[in-house]
Amino acid sequence: MPIESRNLNGRGEVYLKKIEAIIRPGKLDEVKVQLDKIGIRGITVYDVKGRGLQREQKQYYRGQEHTVDLFPKIKVEIVCEDAFVENIVSTILGICKTGQVGDGKIFVYPVERVIRISTREEGTAAI
Repeated sequence: MPIESRNLNGRGEVYLKKIEAIIRPGKLDEVKVQLDKIGIRGITVYDVKGRGLQREQKQYYRGQEHTVDLFPKIKVEIVCEDAFVENIVSTILGICKTGQVGDGKIFVYPVERVIRISTREEGTAAI
């Protein structure tokens, strides 16, 4: 996906952002496919547990009642140029929004520096 205009900082460098999306586990495969379709290949994925507005649930295991208040989620991290952020966020929202509590959250942070360890490339070349 070519970028027509780049958002440059005062030193002529492209602004970079980190997107963290906490999503339902069942949505990961579709998110990966759609991100690939828009040209986003580099992602990091974690299995995490968390809670937000979801209420605790009672579950039974071997006849014993247990309260579950941390729910399995997937955390997806993407570092990209600023110009890609809205497209990535709207793609994730389009797939993951069910309208129910527990859909997850998306966080966007500035990235100060990126270095590819194997080649020492920096900035967008390192993504």
